Amino acid sequence: MTTHLPVTPTWTCGGCGADWPCQTRRPELRAEYDRAPVSLALYLAAQLVDAAQDMAHVPAGQLHHRFLGWTR
Repeated sequence: MTTHLPVTPTWTCGGCGADWPCQTRRPELRAEYDRAPVSLALYLAAQLVDAAQDMAHVPAGQLHHRFLGWTR
């Protein structure tokens, strides 16, 4: 079990304090969703929606890049 989970409402990593998903959590998520990339995208999109509500001051493009941009 990972310690690199999001801490809301700041959406920082509980394991390292970086912006979530952090550089440690990203490969963990890829491994967890190894054969289900669409499920990974849906999970991250749901997290993006929650983060957008908590961080209305952050531009949508930045949040999209942070949560989904790295999945390609």
